[in-house]
Amino acid sequence: MLLDFKYVEFFVANAKQASHFYRSVFGFSGYAYSGPETGNEEFVSYVLKHNKIFFVLTTALSDDHLISKWVKKHGDGVSEIAFSSDSVMDDYNYAINNGASSDNMYEELVDSDGTYRIASVKTYGEVIHSFIDNSEYKGIWKPGYLSYSPDKVSMNKTDLLLVDHIVGNVEDNKMNYWIDYYEKSFNFKSFIEFTEDDIATQYSSLRSKVVKSQNSKIKLPINEPAEGLKKSQIQEYIDFNNGPGVQHIALLTSDIVSTISALRKNGADFLDVPDSYYDELQSRVGMIDEDINKLRELKILVDRDSDGYLLQLFTKPVQDRPTLFIEVIQRKGCQGFGKGNFMALFESIEKEQKKRGNL
Repeated sequence: MLLDFKYVEFFVANAKQASHFYRSVFGFSGYAYSGPETGNEEFVSYVLKHNKIFFVLTTALSDDHLISKWVKKHGDGVSEIAFSSDSVMDDYNYAINNGASSDNMYEELVDSDGTYRIASVKTYGEVIHSFIDNSEYKGIWKPGYLSYSPDKVSMNKTDLLLVDHIVGNVEDNKMNYWIDYYEKSFNFKSFIEFTEDDIATQYSSLRSKVVKSQNSKIKLPINEPAEGLKKSQIQEYIDFNNGPGVQHIALLTSDIVSTISALRKNGADFLDVPDSYYDELQSRVGMIDEDINKLRELKILVDRDSDGYLLQLFTKPVQDRPTLFIEVIQRKGCQGFGKGNFMALFESIEKEQKKRGNL
């Protein structure tokens, strides 16, 4: 069974600089490294860790490497979403037997520290899903990696805890295909749907559905553009990414006020939220624990459902192409995705689109 998010790998143009960015802004620490010093002459990978979050930042060492071609096409972005598994071979075979396409067949990587089991399948665009079992591996990461402990950077502690969900953008009329794919090949279940009536402004809209693993720890929303008067943010993403891909990674915190304060001090660049959003906030979401004036100052969004409420905020794109961004989220009972904030979020993104000349 697939248990949880294991790591997210990024293909980037300069892994060393990307590593510094995620350490100095988002508070990650160096964890493991592979490159020429470990006998790897094809690429360099920096593994970063923050509580239960693992990011892997990878750069090819030659122009003709597949990673270089991937980055030339898509820009810096997510190439792999890995899941921890209690039986890699079983999960891989189940996926293949139910329609998934293989990326790498099951293999066991063995060295003096034990056995690392891995297999991977393809998903939307040029993203892959890997199934990982390192329960019998005692090394730092996996064979071919050494411990990575760079000099500490000056930053404020962000206290991000784990990956809450990861969102994919696909072409128009492809959302249902991929939802069906996850239900059949991964035995995931669909549990939330948003239509263009839920997520729309006067200019653009989108449709979205969410699948989750059987234990609910892996949640994967899938977005597609819907017809509107102007270009949807999803279509802008697809245009700049040259196809489908990962739109954003949501990172969970237990104290969003403290986390956003630290991230802003560290230089994180967030979408703007108009002051008017907060004028009727209490009447919309009811009583909350947080000081509304503090939320207004930090531009944090709030939404409520029948189980409680959540707080969230989204960065601007974390690379030059308007593609991947990061969400910070705190859940206080609510297991939704901020439906009540969609209008404010969409309008804020459209302001950025307009600046780029893409609305």
